[in-house]
Amino acid sequence: MTITIKDVAKLANVAPSTVSRVIANNPRISKATAQKVKKAMEQLGYHPNLNARNLASQSTQTIGLVMPSSGDVVFQNPFFPTVLQGISEGAHEKQYAMHITTGKTDKEILDAVTRMVQGKSVDGVILLNSKVEDQVISYLKGREFPFVLIGKPYKDVEEITHVDNDNFRAMKEATEYLIQHGHSQIAFIGGSLELTVTVERLLGFERALRNAKIPLKNEYIIHEEFLREGGQEAVRELMSLEERPTALVVADDFMALGVLNMLDELGIKVPEDISIVSFNNVLLAEMSKPPLTSVDINIFDLGYQASKSLIQMIENSKEPTKRIIIAHKLVERLSCAEPIK
Repeated sequence: MTITIKDVAKLANVAPSTVSRVIANNPRISKATAQKVKKAMEQLGYHPNLNARNLASQSTQTIGLVMPSSGDVVFQNPFFPTVLQGISEGAHEKQYAMHITTGKTDKEILDAVTRMVQGKSVDGVILLNSKVEDQVISYLKGREFPFVLIGKPYKDVEEITHVDNDNFRAMKEATEYLIQHGHSQIAFIGGSLELTVTVERLLGFERALRNAKIPLKNEYIIHEEFLREGGQEAVRELMSLEERPTALVVADDFMALGVLNMLDELGIKVPEDISIVSFNNVLLAEMSKPPLTSVDINIFDLGYQASKSLIQMIENSKEPTKRIIIAHKLVERLSCAEPIK
């Protein structure tokens, strides 16, 4: 026998329209009534027909996720599973599904996003990174389609809802931590300068050196992919210099793992010969040898708040533009020491 909304309403002693409102997460329904209806649904084994509900409301009840163009970064770097977990948690709370898209090139990604939007397969979009020149942002803005950015927009900051850390401040503090340990020969290993996060962190690094009156050396600034191999390449380059750095700030823990591997190959000890501060504070930072001092940027919360903000925009077209800054903190471990005199 098929269970209907009327059966649920009868058991919960409410009107069928109240059951419909509970299914639609209507905020006007009290928590007590919602709990009573959900209990009746569970008792009867009733599952709402979301397809019918979505057709009636012209909603897909789905959010689109736009992944970076480099497949290697997405599938290897622990940042992405963690941020996706946060997004998923926020979506699940509101019974939204997720539709993930990516591509090998920026054009492929833009084409995929265009198909999502024009095909009406999603109600809104979350972008997982911010580029200096971002065609996807321009397209979504032009279409006035709901979207949230994880990261700081390079331009139109006040017009785009985004969830981010204060990357300038976080990198400045990480660099100052090394300066306080007595280091003045500090190198920066970051991602692509096409990414806003790299630009922000590089500016924070430069400010910390300038404040300490430490000269900035261009040969100490290296840009690579957020991959273990990227960290290895950066170390090869830095360790071939006549005047090697005594400390490194690395923009990503996964890159830092490559840094540690290469330093070990070269017989350079951490922290005795060189100190390292990294970013993201994923599990491998704690498990590496030695355990890495790393800036915890609360990756899960970045995803959760992005998901929550997007759904608010979808369900209320008058939702104001927001800038949500997620707190960071430096987690001290065993990868830093004073330089050898």
